[in-house]
Amino acid sequence: MLAPRRLGLALLLGLLPLTAAADDRSLDVVAPWEITGLDPSTSGYVFARMGIGETLVDTDAEGQPSAGLASDWQVADDDLSWRFTLRDDVLFHDGSPLSAEAAAKSLEHAWRKPGMLDSAPIEAIEAEDGEVVFHLHEAFAPLPALLAHSTTLILAPDAYDESGTVRELIATGPYRLASLAPPQRLTAERFDDYWGEAPAITQTSYLAVGRGETRALMAESRDADIVFTLDPASRARLMRNAQLSIHAEPLPRTIVLKVNAGHPFLDDQRARQALSLAIDRSGIATGLLRHPEAAAAELFPEALGPWHLGLDAGESQDLERARELLAEQGWEAGDDGVLRRDGEPFQLTLRTFSDRPELPLVATALQDQWRELGVDLNVAVGNASEIPSGHQDGSLELGLAARNYGLVPNPLGTLLDDFGSDPDDMGGDWGAMGWSDAELAGWLATLRHDTDPEVRSELAGRVATRLNQAMPVIPVAWYQQTAAVGTHLQGFSIDPLERSYRLDELRWAE
Repeated sequence: MLAPRRLGLALLLGLLPLTAAADDRSLDVVAPWEITGLDPSTSGYVFARMGIGETLVDTDAEGQPSAGLASDWQVADDDLSWRFTLRDDVLFHDGSPLSAEAAAKSLEHAWRKPGMLDSAPIEAIEAEDGEVVFHLHEAFAPLPALLAHSTTLILAPDAYDESGTVRELIATGPYRLASLAPPQRLTAERFDDYWGEAPAITQTSYLAVGRGETRALMAESRDADIVFTLDPASRARLMRNAQLSIHAEPLPRTIVLKVNAGHPFLDDQRARQALSLAIDRSGIATGLLRHPEAAAAELFPEALGPWHLGLDAGESQDLERARELLAEQGWEAGDDGVLRRDGEPFQLTLRTFSDRPELPLVATALQDQWRELGVDLNVAVGNASEIPSGHQDGSLELGLAARNYGLVPNPLGTLLDDFGSDPDDMGGDWGAMGWSDAELAGWLATLRHDTDPEVRSELAGRVATRLNQAMPVIPVAWYQQTAAVGTHLQGFSIDPLERSYRLDELRWAE
């Protein structure tokens, strides 16, 4: 039986009661992110994290590409084709075998839809001699890393209708989809014919809950076994709960300010630098995020190797220098302390969203800190979609979001989306807006195909330095993934690349 409080929450949120038999208990996961449908191009991250779908390439403990559904791969001498050898013991959830033909067709569907593969110079995806072969029209070094992305989940032929629309999620993971009720809920059950080690837990569920306070309450009442993404206040409270263990893991995700560099107040690099210099990153990281080490004076954390510059966040604030840079552009403080130029106040609107509960808090801190500089900042908390839509229609001035540079085991894929490789077509929904740099575009283009480690390392440092100077996006803090886990579970850990919730490693402790 559910406790009265848990039962009330379950009825309120539409949760199904747990089964009585201990071995058949459902492992219930709660996170902020909605399920938008069956297609991996839009919801693959949920299906991958829940262990339902798998990709050709996986990642190892160091975040590097490793064998997934493909046991091995190699690139031709001319770098224009890649061959992926499949495991020979894999079944789809409908009992059909994984074949090169099925994998190639699934990847071709993924290539034709929005996702990581549309940034690769692919000419064709074919099945040849039992292998999946990618034919390219130019060399592309990060292809294996892109094939670890959740938009490339391998589905069975019968998953698609004649038009290529996903009609049923038939994948290969240790769990198979049992029910789906978008945008909030799915249930899954153990797939007993899984090619790898069978999970100990037989039933799982996922529920998307947008409000951080509600997620924390569900952890406290044991309406959920694992709750991801805790706000700082809730995390501090939950740490005192003896029935919960609290986990945190630094991620290659950065809280960034997306800047409309085409805005007349922000089109000068010095203006963007001034806004950055006015940020008290250490105060935000310590006081709001409760992780002093999260303060970020650059986009890329140390885990990303040559992309990391080693800048000291404690030395990144210089309010006097910020004032000097704005004065050089003609900004003068009025009687009310707000900067004005040609009679116009320095007033901007920052859009953010509450799916990540720390973002509104950080936005409010920026509002206070920039007021001291003389910038009148309005904060608008809405939906995450308002930032990319504002990019598309040109209305966005500033956006605060958490950008994941570890979507694949190489940040280049995200950088190509955000900053492009064509100087005439720069920017992306979560990256540059109204800003371009032909030289940086050339460096990214070289990184697309050059496999020399020394060249790649040197160019990574150049790209990171240029972005830090021009600031088309402004770094604020590195993200820490957090989770509250019931002590009745054993074996929990956080995947720093957020590809998996690692449910197949868990066991009931009671």
